Amino acid sequence: MTMHTRPAVAGTPTARAAHPRTARALGPFSVLLFFTLLAGEAWQNLIGWPAYIVLAGLLALGSIAWIAALRPTVKFRKIPKSLMLFLALATVSVAWSFYPAATGLGLAAQWAATAGGVFLALCLTWEQLIRALSTALRLIIGLSLLFELFVAIFIRHGVLPLVLPPFGDYSGKIPDAFYWSRGLLFHGSQIQGIQGNSNILAMTSLIALIVFGIQLASRSVGRGAGITWLALAAVTFVLTRSSTVIAATVLTALVLLLALWTRRRPAEKRGAVYGTAFGAIIVGVASVWLLWQPILNLLGKSDDLTGRLTIWKAVVGLAQQRPAFGWGWISYWAPWVEPFKGLAQRKGVTYLQAHNAYLDVWMQIGIVGLIIFIILVASTLGRSWFAAVDRPRVGVVDDQPFSATTLLPLLLVAALIAQSAAESRILVEGGWAILVLISIKTKADRP
Repeated sequence: MTMHTRPAVAGTPTARAAHPRTARALGPFSVLLFFTLLAGEAWQNLIGWPAYIVLAGLLALGSIAWIAALRPTVKFRKIPKSLMLFLALATVSVAWSFYPAATGLGLAAQWAATAGGVFLALCLTWEQLIRALSTALRLIIGLSLLFELFVAIFIRHGVLPLVLPPFGDYSGKIPDAFYWSRGLLFHGSQIQGIQGNSNILAMTSLIALIVFGIQLASRSVGRGAGITWLALAAVTFVLTRSSTVIAATVLTALVLLLALWTRRRPAEKRGAVYGTAFGAIIVGVASVWLLWQPILNLLGKSDDLTGRLTIWKAVVGLAQQRPAFGWGWISYWAPWVEPFKGLAQRKGVTYLQAHNAYLDVWMQIGIVGLIIFIILVASTLGRSWFAAVDRPRVGVVDDQPFSATTLLPLLLVAALIAQSAAESRILVEGGWAILVLISIKTKADRP
């Protein structure tokens, strides 16, 4: 299907019309980019890290080439300053980094994901984005279920990656986390899908529920196909049994309900909505504080949140040693350099993130970086919120009907923020690319 290159949304930066043959390649490239950003682990398990790095590099170069070819017109003031400052600080941190070589690798990965996010923001319309994203999500969900079904029926035991990663000890008793699939589809335990990680698959399923739901509400897909894929995403979500993503789903659903309620209120009468939301936050925080142990029992979590409290304590200790500008940007932790050697280990698994995006940023680029990151996230959430709840306009008066599509940025950002309290995925790969995409596009869409 040909994907047109001229955005249809008011305020979106326009791009030069591409040659028809070139334009036909835009759709498949966007799908492959989304698939790789969200399911890079599948490539790592299938073809190995060296080949995956080559693929990721080619996609980054392809994104830059598309931007150069389509030459989207966007004014400098439309690029979020907080995004530029964050990337600038992370880049210059190589000057004081405790591990400059690892910082160089981390920056390469960060800028590669950024290139993908910028391409998606500037060269595709929201309609094209949703189409490409939904196709990639269908591939991930469909292949994950088929993969787990094949392993459960024909192999009937755990399956290791086809190409073992260069780190990790695969001799002796192999930790469960090292398996691509543990073959537990028919045993009532968590499935891991083609990504080889139940938490990552669960988050992908949540994003799929958001995107497929938006498509159904906007009637951009057939009702039968839309309901089928929504059901498959829900089944996958249930089979992952990820407590962190369950919590993220609850918070995202609350944001959706609040946005729909706000849409029904005139702008001058929304004080009650925001007051209720503020009160709900206070009640929610107090309830979590008072019912902490029952909540942990309900989610099946240990008192230390599956080792997270230990990791957070270690990360805070490092951050306090270099509080202002941190140890240097690194993205995923490099387990072969100090201070990450043995920093976070549990049951034979070495963890490569702080399991909290804000602690990760503080440790890597200090309080200065953390402030910039919070501004980036908050401003992106704010623009997404008003794009979702304010009635669209053509002239001076806001008199256009609401669109389900305008809820998409808000719900995606809400899901990422909710996840960021227990995972650092918003800083890397698909999480970072989606944040970059929404940050740029919501600002570029504003008149």
